[in-house]
Amino acid sequence: MTTAQQASGTATQARPEAEGTVYSLQGALLEACSCNVLCPCWIGEDPDKGTCDAFVAYNFDKGKINGVDVSGLTMVNICKIPGNVLTPHSWKVLMLVDDKATDEQLQALQDAYSGKLGGPLADLAQLVDEVIAVERVPITHTVRGGEGTLKVGDGLVDAEMEPYRSGQNVITTLRDSIFSTIPGSPAYVAKAKRHVVNIPKHNMRWSFEDRNAIQGDYVINYSG
Repeated sequence: MTTAQQASGTATQARPEAEGTVYSLQGALLEACSCNVLCPCWIGEDPDKGTCDAFVAYNFDKGKINGVDVSGLTMVNICKIPGNVLTPHSWKVLMLVDDKATDEQLQALQDAYSGKLGGPLADLAQLVDEVIAVERVPITHTVRGGEGTLKVGDGLVDAEMEPYRSGQNVITTLRDSIFSTIPGSPAYVAKAKRHVVNIPKHNMRWSFEDRNAIQGDYVINYSG
């Protein structure tokens, strides 16, 4: 079983927070990368260009991690993926956290998404080789009417995306994929008409138009 399959099987959907819960997270995802639509990483194939440059942005509408409330915060992981997305210990990640986060909230998010607390997020964290840095920055993460926008700092990240829809105006979804950044929840297939990352001090600098994007609403619970 792959890491992503384990993650999908461990997460629960729409289950209320229970006593003893390690983390309970609910919110919206915005993700974009250098691949064409649809990104082959989600079905376990190699990236279109052999490597993948991406961001994965989580907004936490509601959330607690070991009792620490992280509701209202946003976290953005800027990722450089050197090959197949499922290769363990291969990603390099810059973790950007909402500048409104307290030290306690920042540590809670680091603990959960580094895999320290176990569960589906630990399965996802096994893909990461190095967290380059963890920094606080202003983040605006917005989803309205199916359109998502992300702005980080003063031009560090700027993206705008919109999901694909059926002839009946229903958002196109991706389910039961071998890889997911929101394990256990369907993803909305989208396109980013603008996707800019400009963080030269960490060697993360790129700009794309009309490339792959993913949106999603997620619920991830883990009780240990």
